[in-house]
Amino acid sequence: MIDSTLPSRDAALALMHEYTPSESLRKHMLSVEAAMRAYAEHYGEDVERWGLAGLMHDFDYERFPNATRSATEEHPSEGVRVLRGLGYPEDVLDAIMGHAAYTGTPRVSLVARSLFAVDELSGLITATALVKPTRSVHDVEARSVRKKMKDKAFARGVSREDVIQGAQELGVDLDEHIAFVITALQRSAASIGL
Repeated sequence: MIDSTLPSRDAALALMHEYTPSESLRKHMLSVEAAMRAYAEHYGEDVERWGLAGLMHDFDYERFPNATRSATEEHPSEGVRVLRGLGYPEDVLDAIMGHAAYTGTPRVSLVARSLFAVDELSGLITATALVKPTRSVHDVEARSVRKKMKDKAFARGVSREDVIQGAQELGVDLDEHIAFVITALQRSAASIGL
């Protein structure tokens, strides 16, 4: 059953494309969406709702990059204001706020903890795939991601602490979590360019 109160994925994609010219950031949001949809399915939650949280979590990042890490201005606060005006549900907005630890928004819901848990990890998995000769997520294994995590120079924009904390908050084993997200990205490899 489709929740008629949710904005459509097509409308969300159009907004994401309007705000985000960067192809790599678009692919990141599609990757996080894929992981969120997989976790929603795993937990028996609303796949469309969780997918929207993943798809839209960084849509405002290029316009409002938030170098100062303000809790109330720029990314993700500005994006949440836009989405609220478009009728996005509060649990999705809370998850989007909570994915940026500097906002101080507590991650009390499962959707919020899941978004935080998959965001940085999706970036690390993508970076791992892109250094493979095939540049394919199909050739990525959890142990290679764990090995890359230890290399501080590799994908240095990815917070290893957030990856570890995300798995802890979700209450899952880190290796199992990495494997789960890899599988989710493999299922969406064509749409995320991996």
